[in-house]
Parts: sequence; structure tokens; C-alpha cells
Amino acid sequence: MDFYGILKNAHKGFGYLELLLVALFIIALLATMFGFSGKVNKFLKKTTLFTMIFFHVQFLLGIIMLVINFTKGMDMGSVMKNADLRFQYVEHPFSMLIAAVLMTIVNKKVKSNDTISLGITIMGLIAVGLFAFAFPWIKVFGA
Repeated sequence: MDFYGILKNAHKGFGYLELLLVALFIIALLATMFGFSGKVNKFLKKTTLFTMIFFHVQFLLGIIMLVINFTKGMDMGSVMKNADLRFQYVEHPFSMLIAAVLMTIVNKKVKSNDTISLGITIMGLIAVGLFAFAFPWIKVFGA
């Protein structure tokens, strides 16, 4: 198996783990937000941290795969004309970058605050929404 194949399998494998972490993050975030006290607990801190870490790992693996593909001589004009290629090479990486940045901000806010605010919750949900938009559901689970 070549280097690109190994990266692709790792990217796909971490994708499954990322889905689990995102589900745990949403549960922890909403449970904290709608809980009686709104105090940040250890479960929310840990799930936010691990979700952020795996967002970054996924992003780095994806960027390496993207650079490898574009060094093979892909034409950006033809990529932008094709909806599937545009999603794979433009929309997916850009949305994941924004989601990773937002998760980093959410992690910082969760670590530094004792209670959770509506702004932190909305930012976390936007990050998860971008992740859900950019996640290649068909490629991962088949059609």
C-alpha cells in the first residue's frame, strides 16, 4: 500500500472516531447548557479537548492528502466546474478548517470559564454543524 492509501485509511478511521466524539461533545454541551447549574464539568472539558484534538489530527491528515493530490497535476479550473471535486477539494477542507478553529475557541472558553454561556454553546453547535456539512457521509457509510 502506498503512502496516500495509508493516509486515506487513517483519515477514514479517525472519521469514525470523530463521529463518536462529536456525539459525546453534543450530549455534554447540551447537558451542561440545560442543566440546573450550567457549571462546566470534567466530562465536558474532556470531550471538548479530545474532539478538538481529533479535529486537528483529521485536518492535518486531510491537508497532507490534499497537497499530495494537487502535486499530481490537478487543474483547479476543472475542479471548480465539477460539484463532487469542488466539495472534496474546496468545500470540505475549508469547512473543516473553520470547524477546527471554532472548536479550539470553544475548548479555550470551556477551560477558562466556570459556567457555560449561550455564546459558547452556539459556537460549539456551529462547529458541529460545519463538521456535519463537510463530512463525506456517502463515502464513509456507502450509498
